[in-house]
Amino acid sequence: MPRTANALHYANASIPTDVDPQPEFTGERFVPGIEGEIVYEHLHRYALARSLAAGKRVLDAACGEGYGSALVAQAAAHVIGVDVDQPTVDAARLRYAGRDNLEFVQSSVTRLPLPDASVDFIVSFETIEHLPAPDQPAMIAEFARVLKPGGMLLLSSPNRPEYSESRNYVNPFHLHELDRTELADLLTAFPAQRWLHQRMWQGSTLWSEDASGASALWSGNAERIEACAAPPAMYFVVLAAREKASLPSELPRFSLFADVNETERRRSEHQASEVLRLDDLLKSRDADLERRAAHVRHLEELCAQHERVVAERDQMLAQRNWHVQHLERLVKERDELIVERDRALEARDETLRHLQERTAGLDRRIAELEARVTLEAADRAATEEALRDECSRLERAITAQERIIAYRQSARWWFKLPWMRMRLLFDRARWT
Repeated sequence: MPRTANALHYANASIPTDVDPQPEFTGERFVPGIEGEIVYEHLHRYALARSLAAGKRVLDAACGEGYGSALVAQAAAHVIGVDVDQPTVDAARLRYAGRDNLEFVQSSVTRLPLPDASVDFIVSFETIEHLPAPDQPAMIAEFARVLKPGGMLLLSSPNRPEYSESRNYVNPFHLHELDRTELADLLTAFPAQRWLHQRMWQGSTLWSEDASGASALWSGNAERIEACAAPPAMYFVVLAAREKASLPSELPRFSLFADVNETERRRSEHQASEVLRLDDLLKSRDADLERRAAHVRHLEELCAQHERVVAERDQMLAQRNWHVQHLERLVKERDELIVERDRALEARDETLRHLQERTAGLDRRIAELEARVTLEAADRAATEEALRDECSRLERAITAQERIIAYRQSARWWFKLPWMRMRLLFDRARWT
């Protein structure tokens, strides 16, 4: 899809004033000022790109902070740095403002804002692995679209078998890493290719004071030395073009890059001295550990003795616990007996209350009976007295009757009887 050149006119038109010209290092995107292997890896690639960019119009795809674009611009006719992150592009514009042959544009590498066949040389370092697999062919197709006939592509990519698989490492920023075959399959639009292997490599260097002479590379040990074979690539760096004639006639068989401050050498020397210091500390630690081991053995003996004492105490505690349990059982039985006794006492008290109530009732009854008996005795005594009087009276009456009967049985009575009856009749008639 064609792009118009007007798309670049806004590149440096407006730079925000609040942009930090030194972005924070995240561990993935390289920024100047940090130290370590990443310095050598990135700057070495841009040193190669700079050597191939003389007088060319260059696209630095995924330029990041822009330091590489600025290095290449020292030799190139014009450099366009493209990155997907707008704050990063703003920081690059601010940091490298005033470079007439250098500009920065925010864009995705799968949709470049450049016309067809508008650049001579494309640099794309550590970009392709940050795209998902479906977008990687689109990036290569865009490179092919904007590259002029006879132009070159310089691309780097981590070698998955060495970078991730052999180290059991997962880079959270990488979406789809490639091995050599997969990368070669993506670059079929650029059949002319020169492959370089890149990785950090430790060795000794010898420089001849005169500039002539071939390079000699050796590797070996105390038993054998032989010509040095290329180590497995941590990163592939591929210089590719549509025709073989577009590539340089030759590339150096071996390329070495060191920073001016030799930070890695200094770091190695510091690490060596640190190893010696740590070795001394290790010896001191070992001696201290031996002293501590003796102390530990002494403590173990004390612990064993303590354990024996604890075992004896546990046995005594077990016996005491048995006695305590036995006493608890006795106390429980006593408590149960007390409860039963209390219930029996309550039942007895209840019975006593009933008995007392019954006794009180009986006492009242007895009192009543005694009162009745007393009354009855008095009545009986009075009755007996009355009976005695009545008996005396009756006896007198009987005696009188007996005298009357005796009298009436006499002849005198019978002579007086008619006169007595007549008198009685006369008395009745008089009163009536």
